[in-house]
Amino acid sequence: MSKRVLLVIGGGIAAYKSLDLIRRLKETGAAVRVVMTEAAQRFVTPLAAGALVGERVFTDLFDQTQEFDVGHIRLARECDLIVVAPATADLMAKAANGLANDLASAVLLATDKPVLMAPAMNPRMWANAATQRNFARLQADGLSFVGPNEGEMAERGERGVGRMAEPEEIRDAALALLNDGPLKGKRALVTAGPTIEAIDPVRFLSNRSSGRQGYAIAAALAELGADVTLVSGPTNLAAPPGVKRVGVESAREMLAASEAALPLDVAVMVAAVADWRPAQAADEKLKKDKAGLPAISLAENPDILATLSKPGKKRPKLVIGFAAETENVEEHARAKIARKGCDWIVANDVSGDVMGGAENQVLLIKTDGAEAWPRMAKDAVARKLAAEIAAALSSKPRRRS
Repeated sequence: MSKRVLLVIGGGIAAYKSLDLIRRLKETGAAVRVVMTEAAQRFVTPLAAGALVGERVFTDLFDQTQEFDVGHIRLARECDLIVVAPATADLMAKAANGLANDLASAVLLATDKPVLMAPAMNPRMWANAATQRNFARLQADGLSFVGPNEGEMAERGERGVGRMAEPEEIRDAALALLNDGPLKGKRALVTAGPTIEAIDPVRFLSNRSSGRQGYAIAAALAELGADVTLVSGPTNLAAPPGVKRVGVESAREMLAASEAALPLDVAVMVAAVADWRPAQAADEKLKKDKAGLPAISLAENPDILATLSKPGKKRPKLVIGFAAETENVEEHARAKIARKGCDWIVANDVSGDVMGGAENQVLLIKTDGAEAWPRMAKDAVARKLAAEIAAALSSKPRRRS
């Protein structure tokens, strides 16, 4: 039986993309019904959406004919997934606070099905504290999100985070929630963020990694249906929907958590792991004194990427490392793939604004060649890499023995 998707179209300029989304959902074999808010009808017509889904579009909470025939309760229940695209600030606020003064918000309040929201709004509206509170509340309530993306807005001269995810991205996220994604049944590990190595109870060695790229990759793999474990050093980021997050601090803790996640189909080692740690962390805070600087002996940390890349029955089918370089990026990355024994290396130049920034520019190196990707948002890098992983795993690469 085909999956049933109820698409709620909110009132934003991005509503025009919802027509393409209907087509892409139907291409997967999904049966699609549409609810449109009053504001949405200012941007696209119920006639256009109805022609694509092959039935009437539902618009009015108090339409007597619709209530007798289908009704908002049945709309909320007679589906496998509700997709809200675009999810405006108004729709998110209503859903977060339990309001139900129109058909769309009543459906969202009455449903017991999974809900996927694709936010779309002006960047300042998205960044507003009220919207962020509603976003956090909806995530805590179990709703899933795709986007918003960064880019140009409809308003002239406006750019930032607020663009609705593209129809293909929303489709893939919907398929993942419907358990029909191309990575369904695959187990994935992603490491992300920095590690910290204690010098004493107050001080530590670490780096500038924000974890954003690793978290984006974990989210993208989950959207394609993978069972994802995210082993993360300290960050300020929330775990992506559907991803199991394991928090760690040191490199040794990260290695233990990574090995505990085995067996795996793919391991993506994005974390910026400290190469060294103090050989002996002080039990008490080191004090300044007239004797000069304290001597700190360093010990080498375990090599997590090389450990997971070792041949053997527990080796993941696909092991991907990251190489953060400041010079001779491709040369150093090729040396790393040979030295570590992994399958792919994603190399990037971090001498600029990559660490902590919203964008990345990478070089994907495989054993049979390299491909330079243009600079793009980290979410876009993650989705492109996830698609490469899905294609590689579907071709059943030979496991090393």
